[in-house]
Amino acid sequence: MTPAPTLTTARLVLRGPQKRDLAAFTAWVTRSERMEAVGGPGTERDAWRGFIAGIGHWQWHGYGFFTVTERGTGIAAGRVGVLHHIEWPQPELAWHMFDGFEGRSYAFEAACAVREWAGGTLGLEPLISLISPSNTRSLALATRLGAVEERRDVVDGENCIVFRHLPHDDTRAMRQAAGAIA
Repeated sequence: MTPAPTLTTARLVLRGPQKRDLAAFTAWVTRSERMEAVGGPGTERDAWRGFIAGIGHWQWHGYGFFTVTERGTGIAAGRVGVLHHIEWPQPELAWHMFDGFEGRSYAFEAACAVREWAGGTLGLEPLISLISPSNTRSLALATRLGAVEERRDVVDGENCIVFRHLPHDDTRAMRQAAGAIA
């Protein structure tokens, strides 16, 4: 469905979106309290459009959201990838974990793998993350990844903090990736 490669970590498989992932994504968009941190809950139509836009990202840019799945079960746990919407200042390392999969360090593990792939394979360095000031979980993850606050901005009509990530070949990023990538 997409030209996405498959990335494997110690506990996860990151692959391109597939039709079977739409249900988990729709549940997250329409019912998850976590949606408050990314603009508020949406409708099934919003989920459909977001899902299709994610596939289009791969076609247009050659990168996008990976579906994060558990290695042992194959269950979709979230999405982590690189985005570059028309309003974005540059490519963003972004993550969304589905309900029930937070607190397991899956987002950290997947983000380390994506940062390594984006820098090492695509030459995209250094990435940013655009995070709502009220999204405490994402703020903590960006900090754990070694990202630093670069500035406050308004992107796509939303207040955000722009975090700058470590280059993939920074020794701290390489240590994180070595612990995450299988």
